[in-house]
Amino acid sequence: MDILSTLFSQQSRKIGLIIPDVVISEKHSDVLEITEHPTENGAPIADHAYKRPSELTMDVGFAGGGSLLDFASSFTGTSLLGLSPKETYQQLLDLQASRVPFDVVTGKRIYSNMLIRVLDVTTDRTSENVLMASLTLKEVIISQTQTISVADKSDMADGVSTSPVQN
Repeated sequence: MDILSTLFSQQSRKIGLIIPDVVISEKHSDVLEITEHPTENGAPIADHAYKRPSELTMDVGFAGGGSLLDFASSFTGTSLLGLSPKETYQQLLDLQASRVPFDVVTGKRIYSNMLIRVLDVTTDRTSENVLMASLTLKEVIISQTQTISVADKSDMADGVSTSPVQN
């Protein structure tokens, strides 16, 4: 890959508004629950199935700059590469704490209404100046309710003929 295509390439993965510098792995999990009930003969029968919320586990990395860039940014007072690992970690913590569902874009699909269930960060001698994080994200299934007003029971002489059928 030449330098121009590297400079102008678009990142295809996003966690809300946060774009990781590298995605090491993505694990997609979609589970269908199949209910089983025993019968008189002892063999279980399956009579119902429902989809569990999707889960996604991502191992991601965020760059922290190099020593030459850190030296240059000390003169200007700003980071040339954007956020430091500490600031990026705080952004992920804030996103988790907000409990507001967001979209996640991976290499395989786009998820809606996701929340960070687990945020694991380990720092050792090889990752002191970068942020390596493992995120477990879970889909939130949002339902809607509505209120329907019907005639008061005391106003009904005969419920079937007094009140219309309601959904």
